[in-house]
Amino acid sequence: MITHVVFFKLKDRSPESIQVTKQVLTNLEGKIDELRHIEVGTDILHQDRSYDIALITKFDSLDDLKAYDVHPLHEEVKKHMKTVLDGTSVCVDFES
Repeated sequence: MITHVVFFKLKDRSPESIQVTKQVLTNLEGKIDELRHIEVGTDILHQDRSYDIALITKFDSLDDLKAYDVHPLHEEVKKHMKTVLDGTSVCVDFES
């Protein structure tokens, strides 16, 4: 299993903006065959060093992660993220 973890910091860190983007990410659930698990969490500390949203996804293989990355629904999410991100996201991919 491959676990893909991404942290996002948004330009607009208001609760409303964070919830909109959380919903955009959560909407992927059940719509991409390769995506075995998705969890989206929002930060509760709200410190300067905090990221606003954490995304945890799981895939059966690295090939499935690669297929997810170019899936049309994920491409739409990436377009949204480019408009709301404050800089770049950070991620870690590991075998689990």
